Amino acid sequence: MSAKMKRREFITLVGGAAAWPLTARAQQPGKLPTIGYLGAGTSASESQRVAAFKERLHQLGWIEGRTIAIESRWVEGRSDRASEIARELVRLKVDIIVTSGTPQVIALKQATSVIPIVSPTMGDPVGAGLIASLARPGGNVTGLSLLQPDLGGKRLEVLREVVPGLRRLAILGNFSNPPIAQELREVQAAADRLGVEVATIEIRRAEDIRPAFDALKGADALYLANDQLILSNRTRINIMALVARLPTIYNSREYVEEGGLVSYGPNFVDLFRRAADFVDKILRGAKPGDIPVEQPTKFELVINLTTAKALGLTVPPTLLARADEVIE
Repeated sequence: MSAKMKRREFITLVGGAAAWPLTARAQQPGKLPTIGYLGAGTSASESQRVAAFKERLHQLGWIEGRTIAIESRWVEGRSDRASEIARELVRLKVDIIVTSGTPQVIALKQATSVIPIVSPTMGDPVGAGLIASLARPGGNVTGLSLLQPDLGGKRLEVLREVVPGLRRLAILGNFSNPPIAQELREVQAAADRLGVEVATIEIRRAEDIRPAFDALKGADALYLANDQLILSNRTRINIMALVARLPTIYNSREYVEEGGLVSYGPNFVDLFRRAADFVDKILRGAKPGDIPVEQPTKFELVINLTTAKALGLTVPPTLLARADEVIE
């Protein structure tokens, strides 16, 4: 296909987006359909994810300021703010709300049973009572579920390959978050099988991180049960872990790109990209309750060799061979 033809098709697609029928626009002539974005972290911590989401929307013909408007609000890792922001977005009468993480979806669900909610990163939405089933969500929530049995156990096995002398494992996270509580149970079960002693340290605010590290003495490695609080503070956590000589394992490459040792889990940037397709379907008239909730299809193992060397660790060649990316 020639560049000229591609350009013509793109212009047709963009032009077509403005003409798609929208109930919201019919009710409010001249108003662009509005996406409310409830960011669980900060604009900086979620920048890669939001950029992928907007890029995919653009590919589908939705251009911010021209064919859609986006109202963004940030929880900044403070879970108490989610309900307040949820109510604000409902008052703004946005057409769709996008958010990440089960606690934020719960806050939105409590604020509205009408406005469609799309989340790229729900834990167990059925178990949390957010949807009826993955195939037929019902209600106003859809998106992607991260529920994958025993991912926590697999991460521990990977960590043990990097730290063969692992005997004492510290787990850091906000265990009031339902998916993290489930992950903790998986890691504990795997630790029991492997003969690894586990110490759990809970953090709920950024102010809890420093005292948590003071309590980590004696641990051989650190397992981060990730949520937006840890995402928002990942650079600080990685520096503190390096100073404490603690190997770390995470659920996403974003942490390893900024100095974490190893990650195993879905590509979160890809999940945000996929969430744009859900938004597109709803803007075209689909009901969220009729759109099946999807799950990650790709899991990545990412290793930071620079961090390994700084910790004096030798990563086994067999593990390096399995890695999707090695950062040097």
